[in-house]
Amino acid sequence: MFHHLTPLSHHSSFPPDIPMKNIVRIAALGLLAAPLLLASCQKEGDDYTLEGGVPQSSFTFQANTVEFPTVVTFTSTSTDGFINQWNFGDNSLGTGTTVTHTYAQPGSYQVELITAGRGGTGISSKQTIVIPDACGNAAFSKLVDCAGSGTRVWAFSNAPGAIVRESATGAVLSTSTTLPACQLDDQFAFTKSYSLNYESAGQTYKNGSCGTSLTNSGGFVFRPNSSGNPQIVLKGKGAFIGTPDSVVNKTYDILEATDTRLKLRGTNPDGTRTVLTLAPYDATAPIKLLLTGGSSRTWKLDNAADAPITVGTEANPLAYFAGAAAGTLPACQTDDDYTFTTANVFTYDAKAETFSAAAGYTCSAPLSGTSPYVFGPASGTGLAQFTLTRAGAFIAATDASPTERVYRILSIDNQKMVLRAGSGQNGGTVFTIKMVVK
Repeated sequence: MFHHLTPLSHHSSFPPDIPMKNIVRIAALGLLAAPLLLASCQKEGDDYTLEGGVPQSSFTFQANTVEFPTVVTFTSTSTDGFINQWNFGDNSLGTGTTVTHTYAQPGSYQVELITAGRGGTGISSKQTIVIPDACGNAAFSKLVDCAGSGTRVWAFSNAPGAIVRESATGAVLSTSTTLPACQLDDQFAFTKSYSLNYESAGQTYKNGSCGTSLTNSGGFVFRPNSSGNPQIVLKGKGAFIGTPDSVVNKTYDILEATDTRLKLRGTNPDGTRTVLTLAPYDATAPIKLLLTGGSSRTWKLDNAADAPITVGTEANPLAYFAGAAAGTLPACQTDDDYTFTTANVFTYDAKAETFSAAAGYTCSAPLSGTSPYVFGPASGTGLAQFTLTRAGAFIAATDASPTERVYRILSIDNQKMVLRAGSGQNGGTVFTIKMVVK
């Protein structure tokens, strides 16, 4: 008995009347035909001649139901075949008697097996694989923001206790107070496609100090774990959440997951446990950290810089006043202290006098005082902004947008800051102010 197989023609494209769903099957048959055609060229009587029963193609499957993404194991139960080509139903193929395939997206998939042997090829009946949706789990849904974009970026909470070290029985051994800036700006982005991206924003805190960035990308496995806390298991070399120098095997219990809080716990190599508290990443948080020093920070006008104060418009910040030369500001202005705290309190200490526009740009009675401030994203050019809520509060220039009291942070580091007073809307006047840490 001899079954002659005609090889597929090599065209640049398939005829337009062939449905797209059949193209994968055609490609698979083409791959399977190649070894059979070679076999047909052997001498008569050779063991590799196309003789034998036509393969009967069939398979079984078993899905891993304890974690996501879902991994399904497929096993060929075909007869009279020696090559197995799988079509997993998601535009991907596989080869082998027993294979595993990972489905990253939920849904129903039609799986088919094509088996080749000396007697030809056989095609199995299609079987439907139903992949569940991890977003049905509350913890996973909050972790990756299933109700929103499908990606949520987490960062350390700036509150005390963001990192707690505890014994194997849960006794607290140590707790953090204020975290360093290089740790607070870390970002951990989880997606519902099971990817995890860590961005250090410059440096990574490890072994007690800020050091080389350990930015990396990888994946994770989510375990609903019906008998205990849901878990995150990281995949890939160098992956971690929060602290890179703890947590063996990179498995984290999810103790809490809401829209505003993620609390994780991992076991360390020495048997102790690390509990991490994270919050949705706020791009302005590192800016506030620099403004306040993590607790309280005092700033002064930078009289050592040229043009410490300029006046103009958003389009031309020097339009009305291009600034004074370095070292020429009056002493009653350069000795002023401006203090910001993480509790959103601003304090102005004029010392003996305030340089006042209302008094004809002269030194006059001190206008010292405090004001709450509201901190958030910049409404125009800037990294962030704050608004002084007390009427009459100001920074550096008493005539700088007295009704708005909006100050945008154009640049900032641990030593210097440039502010722009005024929103600049509708061509309004803005004051650009250079400051330095006291």
